[in-house]
Amino acid sequence: MFRFICVVTTVVTFLILSIPLLIAEWIIGKFNPTLKDKSSKAVIQWAFGFCLKISGVEVTYIGKERIPTDTAVLYVPNHTSAFDILLTYVQMPSPTGYVAKDSLQKWPLLSNWMRNIHCLFLDRSNIKEGMKMILAAIEKMKSGISICIFPEGTRNKEKDSFLPFHAGSFKIAEKSHCPVVPVAIVNASAMFEDQFPKIKPVRVIIEYGEPIYPDQLDKAQKKNLCGMTEAEIKRMYFKNKELL
Repeated sequence: MFRFICVVTTVVTFLILSIPLLIAEWIIGKFNPTLKDKSSKAVIQWAFGFCLKISGVEVTYIGKERIPTDTAVLYVPNHTSAFDILLTYVQMPSPTGYVAKDSLQKWPLLSNWMRNIHCLFLDRSNIKEGMKMILAAIEKMKSGISICIFPEGTRNKEKDSFLPFHAGSFKIAEKSHCPVVPVAIVNASAMFEDQFPKIKPVRVIIEYGEPIYPDQLDKAQKKNLCGMTEAEIKRMYFKNKELL
């Protein structure tokens, strides 16, 4: 419980004290958007890294060298914990926005920082708005901003299982002509969700798979891009689970 209180206090304190930084980032963005992308990314990576340090988690990252550095990519991880975003964002090599639930827009300061790092908000109950989000994600990737989307659509509460992947998520990569990077996150729910509201110092393993380039797939493979990615995530997940 002590770690949970420390993490919550750190987040609230950061958001309040970061108001001058938000103003500075807004000014920087008016003159140098690229610099703003880099500085906002650095600030959030530091804040997330500090929260993970407080939590006591030990993270093993596998396959970071597989992530392409010459193009934007679509990261596709499984999703079991609220900490998944922190665990993955601290290792992002380039500006990356996350697809987040629409309700987070209502959180002042938090939503400002999310927009600063190119997060997009999805209203799952509105198909039309969902299509607008996909189009916005495509434009961001064409401009060099990577996107991370959880294809299960929501956090999976069943241990060692996967919710159905939404094929529509992969249209972002197909239409932007950018690679898909499968990401397997193992044991993240053991940090927090398995003993809510306590945060437990555990070992988490995150592996980045070989990038899948939609433009290099034949018609049948492209049609099964979602299934290919899901199969690779499951393969990495159960392989790395044996290492815990």
